[in-house]
Amino acid sequence: MADSREGSTTPAGEPKTLKRAILEAGARLLQDTTPVKQFDIYMVGFHPAKHDPSLQMEAHHYCHQVNADFLQCVLFDGNTETANLIGIEYIISERLFASLPQDEQTYWHPHNYEILSGSLVAPGLPDRVEKAMLKLLMNSHGKTWHLWHTSQHDGGPGDRLPLGDPMLMWSFNRDGEMDERLRHSRDERLQINSQEKRRDRQDLVALAHPQRGVDALKGAFPNATEPPPPGVRETGSAMDPSESD
Repeated sequence: MADSREGSTTPAGEPKTLKRAILEAGARLLQDTTPVKQFDIYMVGFHPAKHDPSLQMEAHHYCHQVNADFLQCVLFDGNTETANLIGIEYIISERLFASLPQDEQTYWHPHNYEILSGSLVAPGLPDRVEKAMLKLLMNSHGKTWHLWHTSQHDGGPGDRLPLGDPMLMWSFNRDGEMDERLRHSRDERLQINSQEKRRDRQDLVALAHPQRGVDALKGAFPNATEPPPPGVRETGSAMDPSESD
């Protein structure tokens, strides 16, 4: 399938035995997996590691909308049977983010650039439906931990097992921060044009509020543009003249 993404690496270990496969088949028939079935929202975006932004990865999000202010997501490096579970993300509304202690807020990355730039997509949905869904995520924040870095920027395999400490991941907030090989590979595979999505989403700029964390990686990417695009602002920063009424 043109829109499929296999797991980025094959985990270390021996192949499954026939006995194990039979036991798994029986479990599928007899056991209740209701919590997993609720993860029915699918989005694809990109994450850099906050403390090592050179680590960047495509992330397939399978999310459950718990209530109007809170989603919880499991993250994979692909969308097929070979995809590896690489992390988790919690997404909260602007209202819940404002209720967090200041030190806790430093763990949560902003989402407006991801939406407005077209880098966050919901494959399989008509453009109008995708846009309406992502509109609901404007001004939201995410707390993301990756446990496994399974791929490299050039698409080559990464670690064959989850190694080391969990990595707090962040969001891109300026043009030029992301390794464009990631975007190109994703867009080509999913047969989408993220630049067209960017143009189509510019009416959402009017909904954008300044967000904490936009400048968290400022200076880490020598090719990043200044200032950030319209609608993407650090809390307390001056508004770009193009955004004024």
